[in-house]
Amino acid sequence: MKAVLLETFGAPESFSIGEIPTPAVRPGHVLIRVAASSVNPIDARIRQGLMPNLAPPAPAVLHGDVAGTVEAVGEGVTKFRPGDEVYGLAGGFKGFGGALAEYMLADAELIARKPASLSMSEAAALPVVALTAWQGLFDRARLQPGQQVLVHAAAGGVGHIAIQLAKWGGADVFATASSGGKLDIASRLGADGVINYRTEPVEDYVRRCSDGGQGFGVVFDTVGKDNLDRSFAAARTGGHVVAIAARSTHDLSPLHAKGLTLHVVFTVLPLLTGVGRKHQGETLERLARLADEGHLRPLLDEPRYTFRDAAGAHRRLESGSAIGKVVLTNDL
Repeated sequence: MKAVLLETFGAPESFSIGEIPTPAVRPGHVLIRVAASSVNPIDARIRQGLMPNLAPPAPAVLHGDVAGTVEAVGEGVTKFRPGDEVYGLAGGFKGFGGALAEYMLADAELIARKPASLSMSEAAALPVVALTAWQGLFDRARLQPGQQVLVHAAAGGVGHIAIQLAKWGGADVFATASSGGKLDIASRLGADGVINYRTEPVEDYVRRCSDGGQGFGVVFDTVGKDNLDRSFAAARTGGHVVAIAARSTHDLSPLHAKGLTLHVVFTVLPLLTGVGRKHQGETLERLARLADEGHLRPLLDEPRYTFRDAAGAHRRLESGSAIGKVVLTNDL
């Protein structure tokens, strides 16, 4: 089969098109004819060589997000059959082939039927960001109706999904962004209040937006580094901070002073450890229902790419200009 290959770590131009064997179907797995994928920051970091311990061996096929059609099912698989349209986070890491190929072999527990209301491109945009948002809000922070939630980076991949899921969960949702256009997007997605973090300091928007100026019950930090410290400052006493980028050093005394709980979400752990794979598939099924019920829809970045221009898609993500998810359709 044809695939987008990475022989050596480096710039986006390191990708090339080549031929590799089509994966053999194994028990408990399905072979997916890939229709689309999307780029996540972890894909770019692996390509750059910043996460060598997570990278597949060369020639590597990257990308975990996949949407496509089941081509064949392995022994023991009863939930899927050939012709089913599916989506999931199913590979692109050490021990797994990725989605940038004609076919992808996937553990059947890691995927679910594609939302019927979404295109293949839309479905491929969801898995990583929607699983991350769900895990942070519901599995970890145990979001309750009526809580005040602050979501950072409203127009980002995880941020724009977290707004929708928190709103569906009955929260009073506030969101930060860096421009009027992005704040408008947050409002359209359901945010009850918006904050330009470049012009309004944390203490000011906490005073303006949170109940009694006491801070937010759940703060979802998709940015990391200095913004994680701002998230500690924005949380109310006894609150929860969810972080998806915690590879930095911080003073944890604000957590102690407020009795905060810090939840670090690393969505690819079920692939890497084998723990939680069934729960991942079940969560994807739940997310598909929410999409079909009209509660969840991914925002696709305007430039569209194909697998043969994977380099362009990675450059777009790394530019910081993307709104929502950068998606690619399979033209191999």
